[in-house]
Amino acid sequence: MLRFLRSRKTVKSPQLPEGIRIYAFGDIHGRADLLEELFTVIDRDLEHNPINRPIEVYHGDYIDRGPDSARTLDLLIKRRRSQTTVFLKGNHEAYFLEVLRDASKFEDWRQFGGLETLTSYGIQPSLDADAGAQVELIRLLNNALPEEHLLFLQSLQLSFVCGDYFFVHAGVRPGIPLNEQQESDLLWIRNEFLNSNANFGKFVVHGHTPVHQPEKRKNRINIDTGAYATGNLTLLKIEGTSMLSCGTGLKQ
Repeated sequence: MLRFLRSRKTVKSPQLPEGIRIYAFGDIHGRADLLEELFTVIDRDLEHNPINRPIEVYHGDYIDRGPDSARTLDLLIKRRRSQTTVFLKGNHEAYFLEVLRDASKFEDWRQFGGLETLTSYGIQPSLDADAGAQVELIRLLNNALPEEHLLFLQSLQLSFVCGDYFFVHAGVRPGIPLNEQQESDLLWIRNEFLNSNANFGKFVVHGHTPVHQPEKRKNRINIDTGAYATGNLTLLKIEGTSMLSCGTGLKQ
């Protein structure tokens, strides 16, 4: 059975407003099976510990690499109908939308795990598709992609603020106010953000860069535990000044 694990306390803990609880998900990458496990964890937690306003925050990278991107989007869209949800954009969603418009980006997308996404939509790509075949594959993908999937991907937001927390896919550029951040940094930044000890103005919850277990620093926490490769999809529960985490691949 999955359970929430306590994180270390910081000297001055960030805080959510009273009556709000956030369940924050790490990068899913097509692991619909793990996503369903965490839905069960949340539903059970709310049954035993109800709260006025639970919010589920998803950190992007729902697709690519893992085996079931299409079903992952189906589950997220269905979840949105019954729960209060925030869906952030990841770099994989941003690039996917570009590939749909421009098949010349196919080769880069293949390196990002795009072939697995094609397969999840019932399209069987060749491993050595030439330029003409790549154009045809993207044409087939545009035809196979349900309209509700496209609308979902086009509606993703770049960040979410609640209390002392700033939720974003990749991170922020140090020295730049949060309301002036560039989309490219919010979706793609790594070292400049990860190596910074700066006060960002809010405590940043992010994914994008896989770690073995949730990595908490004084100014941020990384909850991407490489679910597509490790089988460990992390869920962070935040309430008041408390942060608790659980993962699908953790031994209890």
